[in-house]
Amino acid sequence: MAMQRPWFKSYHPNAPHEIEIEQITMPEVLQRTADRHPDTIALNYFGTKISFRRLNGLVNRLAQALLALGIKRDDKIAVLLPNMPQSAVANLAAMRIGAVPAMLNPLYTERELEYQINDAEAKMAITLDLLLPRMQTLKAKTGIGPIVTCHISDYLPFPKKQLFPYVKKGMFRKIEPQAGVYEFMDLIRKYPDQPVPNASRWDDIAVLIYTGGTTGVSKGVMLTQSNLCSNVQQFASGFHDVKVGERLMFIFPFFHSAGHLCMHLCLWMGMEDVLIPRPEPPIMADIIKNARPNYIGAVPTIYVGLLALEKFRKMDLSFIGGFVSGAAPLPVEIIEQLKQLTGSTMLEVYGLTETTPVVTATPWKGKIKVGTVGVPICNTDMKIVDVDTGQKELPPGEAGEICFKGPQVMKGYYRKPEETAMVLKDGWLYTGDIGVMDEDGYLSIVDRKKDVIIAGGFNIYPKEIDEVLFEHPKVLEACTIGVPDSYRGETVKAYIVVKAGQTLTAEEVTAFCKERLSPYKVPKQIEFIGELPKSAVGKILRRELRDLDKKKRETRQA
Repeated sequence: MAMQRPWFKSYHPNAPHEIEIEQITMPEVLQRTADRHPDTIALNYFGTKISFRRLNGLVNRLAQALLALGIKRDDKIAVLLPNMPQSAVANLAAMRIGAVPAMLNPLYTERELEYQINDAEAKMAITLDLLLPRMQTLKAKTGIGPIVTCHISDYLPFPKKQLFPYVKKGMFRKIEPQAGVYEFMDLIRKYPDQPVPNASRWDDIAVLIYTGGTTGVSKGVMLTQSNLCSNVQQFASGFHDVKVGERLMFIFPFFHSAGHLCMHLCLWMGMEDVLIPRPEPPIMADIIKNARPNYIGAVPTIYVGLLALEKFRKMDLSFIGGFVSGAAPLPVEIIEQLKQLTGSTMLEVYGLTETTPVVTATPWKGKIKVGTVGVPICNTDMKIVDVDTGQKELPPGEAGEICFKGPQVMKGYYRKPEETAMVLKDGWLYTGDIGVMDEDGYLSIVDRKKDVIIAGGFNIYPKEIDEVLFEHPKVLEACTIGVPDSYRGETVKAYIVVKAGQTLTAEEVTAFCKERLSPYKVPKQIEFIGELPKSAVGKILRRELRDLDKKKRETRQA
C-alpha cells in the first residue's frame, strides 16, 4: 500500500505498518506447523492435549472420510458444534479437500437452521449427538445427506470420558446404528493417517459464516483463504513478542468469525488453543487455573462474570501476559481490575464478520484510549465518510460512516449480489457503523447505522424478532430495540401494540418467543404501548423509539 496514515505513529516500534502477505492456505499452514513443531500442543480440551502432528493426522483421516462420503470441491458442509476438537478437525478437513464449512450456531432453532442450511446449499452436516433428532427432521426440508455426530465426551481425558455419560446424562445421546448417520470417532478410525493432497486455493471460499438469524436477515459471509490467512498474518504481526508453544484461550465460538480467527491464529503461531465448549465463568475459572493460558480473549460479559468470582480474584494469575476484548465496549473499571490482578495489558479489537473480522486493535502494549477500539491494523486502510452520500471523506473529530479496505474484507454475501453491492463499493466495505477518528488514528464507535443489538457478544437483529412477534395473533405492531444492560452490554426490549379488544401479558409473549427464537434473542424486557412512532409514510421509526426509551430511563434515574 505504501500509504501514510495518522495511526502509524501510534504503532509499537516493533510492529510493522505493512507486511508482505504470504500466499498460503490454512490447511498448508497446519501441515507446515506440524512439520516444524510436531510435538507442540495444538489443542487442549479439559486436559486432553493434541499435538500439531496428531491434529494434522486427524484432519487427514476425516478428509479421506469426507471424500468417501461423496463430498467434492466447493461442496458446503454444515458444521454445528461448540468449541471442541471435532470442530477444528471438521473445518480443516473440509478445507483440505477444497470443500467449504458453513459454520452454524448449534443453539439455533429448527426454523433458523432450516433457512441457513438451505441458503448454504449444504450437502452434509457434522453436529452434536444431542442435535441428531433435529437434524433428521431438517434432512427432509433441506439438501443434507450424510450426518456425522460427535459426543462432547469423545476427547475427554480418563476418567472423565468414561464417567461422562452417567454423570451428564442430559448431555449425552447414544447413537443407534442407522443409514446415513456416522459417529465421528468410528468414522475416522476407518482411515489411515496418511497425507491428503491439499485442494484449497488462495482465492477459494474457505468458510461461510452467517451474520444473523432467519429469512431476510441472515447472510452467509464468504471468507476466502486469502481473507483468513491475511487477517491471521495481520493480527499476528502486532504481537511482536508472542512465542511458539504459548497458550491462548479465546472464548469466542468457532461459528463466530472471531473464534474462527483464533483457531487459525494458533495454527499460524504454533500456539496451544485452550478450548471452552461452554463459556460459563465457574468452568472457565477452573480451566484457567489448570491450563494457565498466557493470553485470554473474550467479550466484556465474560470478564464481568469472571471478576464476580472470588476464586478467580484470589488466583495467582501471573502467568497471564495479556487480555483481548471485542464485540462490545469494555468498561474502564474492568480494564483496571484485570490490570490490578495480573499486571497485564488489554487489547481491544473491533471488526465485523465481513472483515474476517479484525480491522482495528489497541496497539499491543501501547497506549490505551478508553472508549476507543484502537487503530487500524497493518495493511488496513480506514476512512470516515458522510452518512448522507457516503462520498465525502471527513476529517478527524467528525462523525460519519466507517469504511475499511484491506485483504481481510470479504468476497461478498453468498448468493446475494444486491446486498453485496450495497456494502462493497470500489473495494471499500461500508460498515454501517458510525464512528469518529481522532488525530492519532484511534477509532471510537458512537452509533450504529444498522440496528443490530450486541448482547453478550452476540449480534441480534431486531427485524428478526419483530417478525416473530408479528406472528402472535394478539400483536398488532411490534418494534425491538437494544437497551443498556450492566452485564450483557445491551439486552433486548420489545415494544408491543396489542390488537383492539385483546389482552396480552409479558409472560405470554416470552413463552411465544422461546418456542421460535434462540434463548439469547428472546426479549428480556417487554413494554406495551398504545402507538409506535412512525414516519409520514407509516414506517416504524426504531431510532425515535430508542430515544423515547432513553428519555424514560433518564427520567426514572433523575
